[in-house]
Amino acid sequence: MQRSRFMLFVILAALATVVFLLLDGCAGEGSAKKEEGTLSASFPVIDEAFNVIKKQGVYPVDKDRLIEGALRGMADVIGDPYSTYLSQEEAAAHKESLAGERIGIGAEITRSNGKYIIVAPVKGSPAEKAGLQPYDEIVRIDDERIEGESLQDVVQRIRGKKGTTVSMTIFRPDLDKHIEVSVVRDSIPVKTVSTEMIEERGQKIGYISITMFGNESRQEWLDGTNKLIKDGAQSLIIDVRGNPGGYLHTVGGIVGSLVKKDTTFAYMQDAAGTLEPLVTEKTDKFPYDEKLQKMPIVLLQDKGSASASEVMSAALKDLKRGYIIGATSFGKGTVQETLDLSNGGEMKLSTHKWLTPKEKWIHGKGVKEDLEVVQSELFGEHIRLVTEVYTEGDYHDDIAYGQKLLTGLGYSVARNDGFFDESTSRAVSAFREDAEVEAGPTMDRLFFSTVKIKVEEFRNDRKNDDQLQMAIGYIHHIVAGK
Repeated sequence: MQRSRFMLFVILAALATVVFLLLDGCAGEGSAKKEEGTLSASFPVIDEAFNVIKKQGVYPVDKDRLIEGALRGMADVIGDPYSTYLSQEEAAAHKESLAGERIGIGAEITRSNGKYIIVAPVKGSPAEKAGLQPYDEIVRIDDERIEGESLQDVVQRIRGKKGTTVSMTIFRPDLDKHIEVSVVRDSIPVKTVSTEMIEERGQKIGYISITMFGNESRQEWLDGTNKLIKDGAQSLIIDVRGNPGGYLHTVGGIVGSLVKKDTTFAYMQDAAGTLEPLVTEKTDKFPYDEKLQKMPIVLLQDKGSASASEVMSAALKDLKRGYIIGATSFGKGTVQETLDLSNGGEMKLSTHKWLTPKEKWIHGKGVKEDLEVVQSELFGEHIRLVTEVYTEGDYHDDIAYGQKLLTGLGYSVARNDGFFDESTSRAVSAFREDAEVEAGPTMDRLFFSTVKIKVEEFRNDRKNDDQLQMAIGYIHHIVAGK
């Protein structure tokens, strides 16, 4: 069973007025303001450089770009990958990634060989309703061509306000013709928590996946766990594999539902070394609090579990409230604050370390799993669309991608470096024959789209998820021993 991965939604975030403390390399609290239209530096040399470039430079540079360049430079010189400057557009995009609702057309877009391709429209989204399909190539947006633009530029042009319309000219390969499409932007709910009841060997195990710790994740968690318990769940498997982090207060709310009130689930440490305990609170009463706090828990994590995910796994481990299966987590132990700037941008700055309940700093080390389980590489491979055609003797990254997927699906390929050799040709032919599609030793659009389907089927089959299977086995062992 594969959890949904992040998708590049074409959206516009509503700008938040409250700034939260984050653990995904993002924001915190605070603001920095100066008068509009002024350019004043504490160090005269900055003004000197600005004026020299503006007055004597042979290449004209916009004033705002110079200022943004200086801001990025100040953040970069810190040498901390989590301290950075975000422009107004980048800050808005980040805030929308953690919001409970997004405005847009609801489609995943990728850039492949200079083309902008629809990977998939979200089910029920404006994009789906307008008839957009996988492999549609975006050629024009609002009657303007987009060749040479970055993916971010294309996404920015498609974004807009709710209820407004974006027109696109798309090329549909299956029909070999261009089609004009109009899409009305609308709200697209973002669900970060999903649940499922696993029934095996006479036991009911609640499975709950958290893809990120966003604004609505705590409520989604409470609703999900309450339903699982109501339906008879005797234990819980929490899946934070690939979860990059999110809001600290959300983590505290979720952990707080699993342990007693006033339990320290982490510490914050400032630059002076002062420790501040972070304590769980109970702000709402839910009908199954006591059962949730007593049931056996297994947490699944991998190297993509970072930041806020690690706060959760470290808390469960140090408090002996859960058993961790999978791989050692990413290892991000710093917390950032976001400072609002007068140009609409944000400066994110690492201001604290976070420590586990046992006052350990996991930065650069990660949270060690209790039981390591190596997962099939197909679960970690990013599945993408390829539109080009390759045959024996060609060399390309797309071929290496195809070789890796074929190997993961059990086909014998002598190399995976992107050179289309004889063994690759045989594997491609065998795969196409097994999949009952047009025969031949060619990697083309039909081949890549069929491989994508087969890999998704592999991931969605719970039996192929070795880490999940081990978690289920462990739960059976624990429950049987009681």
